[in-house]
Amino acid sequence: MRLFIAVNFDAKTAGRILAVQERLRAMGRGNFSRPENLHLTLAFLGEVAPEHFDGIQRAMERTAVCPLRLTFDSTGRFPREGGDVWWIGCAGNSALTQLQAELSRQLSAEGFHLERRRFSPHITLARAVRLREKPDSRALLGEPFSTEISTISLMLSERIDGRLTYTEQFSVSASASQTERETPC
Repeated sequence: MRLFIAVNFDAKTAGRILAVQERLRAMGRGNFSRPENLHLTLAFLGEVAPEHFDGIQRAMERTAVCPLRLTFDSTGRFPREGGDVWWIGCAGNSALTQLQAELSRQLSAEGFHLERRRFSPHITLARAVRLREKPDSRALLGEPFSTEISTISLMLSERIDGRLTYTEQFSVSASASQTERETPC
């Protein structure tokens, strides 16, 4: 099973993200993320054997998930030879960084080896993007927007009928994690 832990978004936030994606789509071509696949990755686990699923659940349950507000205020790209990866960036947020660090510590305690890259919270809009012109980042984003989150989700990534599909396998919300932890939000 190919797994990752992410923040998923409500319909209103997804609509704001899709508006940015549509402005990008009008400027060129690429492999655009499907609306139901939009997320912010907290931890990429990769291929995981089914017998390790319980360890992931324990790590998530021991992670303090407190309600927090995310603000998306930038767009950008990761240059790639076959076309760039375009994203929407999240403004600096110490609570989100602490959540990701705590989740990583809990997963490590369960024996998972995570990437050592610096956490860079973003939502991938599209991959293999080739644009006709260089966009104005502010115009592409439009107005910054915010959303409240209080749940983290374990997601399964698989190809179904040739389409990349992400399916929630397990989630932990603020109220559930607060009862499991000694440290309240």
